[in-house]
Amino acid sequence: MEKPTGQFGDEQLGKFTTFKKIIQKLRGPGGCPWDKKQTHSSLKQFLVEECYEVLETLEEQNMPGLSEELGDLWLQIMLHSQIAEEEGEFTLEDVLRRINAKLIYRHPHVFGGTRVKDSQEVSVNWEELKEKEKPGDHSLLSGVPKELPALAYSQSIQRRAASVGFDWEKVDDIIEKLVEEVEELRKAADHEEKIKEFGDILLTLANVGRRMDIDLESSLRQANARFTQRFKYIEEECRKKGLDLKSLTLAEMDQLWDEAKRLSK
Repeated sequence: MEKPTGQFGDEQLGKFTTFKKIIQKLRGPGGCPWDKKQTHSSLKQFLVEECYEVLETLEEQNMPGLSEELGDLWLQIMLHSQIAEEEGEFTLEDVLRRINAKLIYRHPHVFGGTRVKDSQEVSVNWEELKEKEKPGDHSLLSGVPKELPALAYSQSIQRRAASVGFDWEKVDDIIEKLVEEVEELRKAADHEEKIKEFGDILLTLANVGRRMDIDLESSLRQANARFTQRFKYIEEECRKKGLDLKSLTLAEMDQLWDEAKRLSK
Protein backbone atom coordinates (compact mmCIF):
# COMPACT_ATOMS: atom_id res chain seq x y z
CA MET A 1 0.00 0.00 0.00
CA GLU A 2 1.33 3.44 -0.92
CA LYS A 3 2.06 5.90 1.83
CA PRO A 4 -0.22 8.96 1.84
CA THR A 5 1.48 12.06 0.47
CA GLY A 6 -1.18 14.62 1.33
CA GLN A 7 -1.12 17.70 -0.85
CA PHE A 8 2.39 17.01 -2.14
CA GLY A 9 3.14 15.15 -5.36
CA ASP A 10 6.09 12.82 -5.81
CA GLU A 11 8.20 15.54 -7.47
CA GLN A 12 7.62 17.89 -4.54
CA LEU A 13 8.53 15.20 -2.00
CA GLY A 14 12.10 15.26 -3.28
CA LYS A 15 12.55 18.96 -2.54
CA PHE A 16 14.04 20.57 0.55
CA THR A 17 11.42 23.35 0.46
CA THR A 18 8.69 20.73 0.89
CA PHE A 19 10.47 19.35 3.95
CA LYS A 20 10.60 22.82 5.48
CA LYS A 21 6.91 23.45 4.75
CA ILE A 22 5.93 20.14 6.38
CA ILE A 23 7.85 20.97 9.57
CA GLN A 24 6.29 24.43 9.71
CA LYS A 25 2.81 22.94 9.27
CA LEU A 26 3.41 20.28 11.94
CA ARG A 27 4.43 23.01 14.42
CA GLY A 28 1.86 25.58 13.26
CA PRO A 29 -1.86 26.17 13.89
CA GLY A 30 -3.83 23.00 13.23
CA GLY A 31 -0.61 21.00 13.27
CA CYS A 32 0.38 17.91 15.25
CA PRO A 33 -0.14 18.14 19.05
CA TRP A 34 2.99 16.05 19.69
CA ASP A 35 5.24 18.07 17.40
CA LYS A 36 3.88 21.36 18.71
CA LYS A 37 4.72 20.60 22.33
CA GLN A 38 8.35 19.59 21.67
CA THR A 39 11.24 21.70 22.96
CA HIS A 40 15.01 21.63 22.50
CA SER A 41 15.22 19.71 25.77
CA SER A 42 12.49 17.16 25.06
CA LEU A 43 14.03 16.29 21.69
CA LYS A 44 17.52 15.51 23.03
CA GLN A 45 16.88 11.80 23.56
CA PHE A 46 15.53 11.41 20.03
CA LEU A 47 18.55 13.12 18.51
CA VAL A 48 20.87 10.67 20.28
CA GLU A 49 18.72 7.67 19.28
CA GLU A 50 18.62 8.72 15.63
CA CYS A 51 22.41 9.12 15.55
CA TYR A 52 22.84 5.56 16.78
CA GLU A 53 20.30 4.23 14.30
CA VAL A 54 22.29 5.86 11.50
CA LEU A 55 25.46 4.20 12.84
CA GLU A 56 23.71 0.82 12.94
CA THR A 57 22.73 1.01 9.25
CA LEU A 58 26.31 2.01 8.36
CA GLU A 59 27.74 -0.98 10.22
CA GLU A 60 25.22 -3.27 8.54
CA GLN A 61 26.00 -1.62 5.16
CA ASN A 62 22.25 -1.24 4.79
CA MET A 63 22.02 1.55 2.22
CA PRO A 64 18.18 1.68 1.94
CA GLY A 65 18.09 1.79 5.74
CA LEU A 66 20.76 4.50 5.78
CA SER A 67 18.69 6.61 3.39
CA GLU A 68 15.71 6.37 5.74
CA GLU A 69 17.66 6.93 8.96
CA LEU A 70 19.46 9.99 7.57
CA GLY A 71 16.01 11.43 6.92
CA ASP A 72 15.01 10.75 10.53
CA LEU A 73 18.19 12.44 11.74
CA TRP A 74 17.53 15.38 9.45
CA LEU A 75 14.05 15.64 10.95
CA GLN A 76 15.60 16.27 14.36
CA ILE A 77 17.79 19.04 12.93
CA MET A 78 14.80 20.62 11.22
CA LEU A 79 12.66 20.48 14.37
CA HIS A 80 15.40 22.17 16.43
CA SER A 81 15.81 24.81 13.73
CA GLN A 82 12.05 25.45 13.56
CA ILE A 83 11.76 25.72 17.35
CA ALA A 84 14.70 28.13 17.42
CA GLU A 85 13.11 30.29 14.72
CA GLU A 86 9.82 30.42 16.63
CA GLU A 87 11.71 31.47 19.78
CA GLY A 88 13.71 34.11 17.91
CA GLU A 89 17.00 32.30 18.65
CA PHE A 90 18.21 31.63 15.10
CA THR A 91 16.87 30.48 11.74
CA LEU A 92 17.60 27.54 9.47
CA GLU A 93 19.34 30.00 7.16
CA ASP A 94 21.64 30.93 10.07
CA VAL A 95 22.52 27.25 10.47
CA LEU A 96 23.31 26.92 6.77
CA ARG A 97 25.23 30.20 6.68
CA ARG A 98 27.43 29.15 9.60
CA ILE A 99 28.25 25.68 8.32
CA ASN A 100 28.94 26.97 4.80
CA ALA A 101 31.24 29.68 6.12
CA LYS A 102 32.99 27.19 8.42
CA LEU A 103 33.60 24.70 5.61
CA ILE A 104 35.07 27.38 3.35
CA TYR A 105 37.27 28.78 6.14
CA ARG A 106 38.58 25.37 7.20
CA HIS A 107 39.34 24.23 3.65
CA PRO A 108 41.78 26.91 2.44
CA HIS A 109 43.46 24.24 0.29
CA VAL A 110 40.20 23.99 -1.69
CA PHE A 111 38.75 27.51 -1.52
CA GLY A 112 42.00 29.43 -1.07
CA GLY A 113 45.66 29.29 -2.03
CA THR A 114 46.95 26.93 0.68
CA ARG A 115 48.75 23.81 -0.54
CA VAL A 116 48.73 20.49 1.35
CA LYS A 117 50.53 17.22 0.65
CA ASP A 118 48.11 14.72 2.23
CA SER A 119 45.05 14.17 4.43
CA GLN A 120 47.18 14.18 7.59
CA GLU A 121 48.29 17.73 6.89
CA VAL A 122 44.65 18.66 6.23
CA SER A 123 43.74 17.34 9.70
CA VAL A 124 46.53 19.33 11.35
CA ASN A 125 45.50 22.52 9.53
CA TRP A 126 41.85 21.89 10.47
CA GLU A 127 42.69 21.75 14.18
CA GLU A 128 44.90 24.84 13.94
CA LEU A 129 42.14 26.81 12.23
CA LYS A 130 39.63 25.64 14.85
CA GLU A 131 41.92 26.89 17.60
CA LYS A 132 42.18 30.33 15.99
CA GLU A 133 38.39 30.63 16.33
CA LYS A 134 38.56 30.10 20.11
CA PRO A 135 39.50 32.50 22.94
CA GLY A 136 43.14 32.57 23.98
CA ASP A 137 42.54 30.62 27.22
CA HIS A 138 40.49 27.93 25.46
CA SER A 139 41.68 24.35 26.02
CA LEU A 140 42.30 22.15 23.02
CA LEU A 141 40.21 19.48 24.74
CA SER A 142 37.27 21.57 25.94
CA GLY A 143 35.45 21.38 22.59
CA VAL A 144 34.90 17.62 22.89
CA PRO A 145 31.28 16.99 24.00
CA LYS A 146 31.26 15.38 27.45
CA GLU A 147 28.03 13.59 26.48
CA LEU A 148 29.98 11.34 24.10
CA PRO A 149 30.26 7.69 25.14
CA ALA A 150 33.40 7.31 27.26
CA LEU A 151 35.37 5.33 24.67
CA ALA A 152 34.59 7.78 21.87
CA TYR A 153 35.43 10.70 24.20
CA SER A 154 38.75 9.09 25.06
CA GLN A 155 39.72 8.67 21.42
CA SER A 156 38.66 12.21 20.61
CA ILE A 157 40.68 13.93 23.36
CA GLN A 158 43.75 11.82 22.55
CA ARG A 159 43.40 12.61 18.85
CA ARG A 160 43.37 16.32 19.68
CA ALA A 161 46.38 16.01 21.96
CA ALA A 162 48.22 14.13 19.22
CA SER A 163 47.50 16.93 16.75
CA VAL A 164 50.00 19.14 18.62
CA GLY A 165 52.61 16.39 18.97
CA PHE A 166 51.59 14.91 22.35
CA ASP A 167 51.69 11.32 21.12
CA TRP A 168 53.65 8.09 21.24
CA GLU A 169 56.32 7.72 18.60
CA LYS A 170 55.25 4.18 17.60
CA VAL A 171 52.11 2.13 18.17
CA ASP A 172 54.30 -0.65 19.61
CA ASP A 173 55.24 1.73 22.42
CA ILE A 174 51.56 2.12 23.30
CA ILE A 175 51.10 -1.66 23.30
CA GLU A 176 54.03 -1.98 25.70
CA LYS A 177 52.32 0.60 27.91
CA LEU A 178 49.13 -1.49 27.70
CA VAL A 179 51.02 -4.54 29.01
CA GLU A 180 52.34 -2.38 31.84
CA GLU A 181 48.84 -1.17 32.71
CA VAL A 182 47.47 -4.74 32.77
CA GLU A 183 50.21 -5.71 35.21
CA GLU A 184 49.30 -2.75 37.43
CA LEU A 185 45.68 -3.90 37.42
CA ARG A 186 46.78 -7.39 38.45
CA LYS A 187 48.70 -5.93 41.39
CA ALA A 188 45.97 -3.48 42.48
CA ALA A 189 45.52 -3.69 46.24
CA ASP A 190 41.82 -2.79 46.55
CA HIS A 191 38.68 -2.20 44.50
CA GLU A 192 39.19 1.55 44.15
CA GLU A 193 42.68 1.02 42.76
CA LYS A 194 41.35 -1.64 40.38
CA ILE A 195 38.80 0.86 39.03
CA LYS A 196 41.59 3.39 38.44
CA GLU A 197 43.91 0.88 36.76
CA PHE A 198 41.12 -0.54 34.62
CA GLY A 199 40.36 3.00 33.40
CA ASP A 200 44.03 3.40 32.48
CA ILE A 201 43.81 0.19 30.43
CA LEU A 202 40.78 1.45 28.53
CA LEU A 203 42.45 4.81 27.93
CA THR A 204 45.54 3.08 26.55
CA LEU A 205 43.41 0.75 24.40
CA ALA A 206 41.66 3.82 22.99
CA ASN A 207 45.05 5.19 22.03
CA VAL A 208 46.04 1.91 20.33
CA GLY A 209 42.77 1.99 18.39
CA ARG A 210 43.35 5.59 17.33
CA ARG A 211 46.82 4.82 16.00
CA MET A 212 45.51 1.75 14.14
CA ASP A 213 42.63 3.81 12.72
CA ILE A 214 40.08 1.68 14.60
CA ASP A 215 36.95 3.35 15.96
CA LEU A 216 36.46 1.86 19.43
CA GLU A 217 32.70 2.39 19.61
CA SER A 218 32.16 0.73 16.24
CA SER A 219 34.58 -2.08 17.01
CA LEU A 220 32.94 -2.82 20.36
CA ARG A 221 29.43 -2.67 18.90
CA GLN A 222 30.47 -5.21 16.27
CA ALA A 223 31.98 -7.45 18.97
CA ASN A 224 28.76 -7.14 20.99
CA ALA A 225 26.75 -8.13 17.93
CA ARG A 226 28.95 -11.19 17.35
CA PHE A 227 28.64 -12.20 21.00
CA THR A 228 24.85 -11.79 20.89
CA GLN A 229 24.54 -13.82 17.68
CA ARG A 230 26.69 -16.67 19.02
CA PHE A 231 25.01 -16.77 22.43
CA LYS A 232 21.59 -16.88 20.76
CA TYR A 233 22.86 -19.86 18.74
CA ILE A 234 23.67 -21.67 22.00
CA GLU A 235 20.18 -20.92 23.31
CA GLU A 236 18.53 -22.08 20.09
CA GLU A 237 20.51 -25.33 20.02
CA CYS A 238 19.46 -26.04 23.60
CA ARG A 239 15.81 -25.46 22.69
CA LYS A 240 16.12 -27.78 19.68
CA LYS A 241 17.64 -30.55 21.80
CA GLY A 242 15.37 -30.02 24.79
CA LEU A 243 18.29 -29.09 27.02
CA ASP A 244 18.33 -26.70 29.96
CA LEU A 245 21.00 -24.09 29.25
CA LYS A 246 21.86 -23.85 32.95
CA SER A 247 22.57 -27.60 33.10
CA LEU A 248 25.29 -27.46 30.43
CA THR A 249 28.90 -27.57 31.51
CA LEU A 250 31.23 -24.77 30.44
CA ALA A 251 32.95 -27.21 28.07
CA GLU A 252 29.62 -28.02 26.40
CA MET A 253 28.81 -24.32 26.07
CA ASP A 254 32.26 -23.69 24.58
CA GLN A 255 31.65 -26.42 22.01
CA LEU A 256 28.41 -24.78 20.90
CA TRP A 257 30.16 -21.40 20.90
CA ASP A 258 32.83 -22.74 18.55
CA GLU A 259 30.10 -24.11 16.27
CA ALA A 260 28.49 -20.68 16.18
CA LYS A 261 31.84 -19.10 15.31
CA ARG A 262 32.39 -21.51 12.44
CA LEU A 263 28.87 -20.92 11.07
CA SER A 264 29.26 -17.14 11.23
CA LYS A 265 32.45 -17.03 9.16
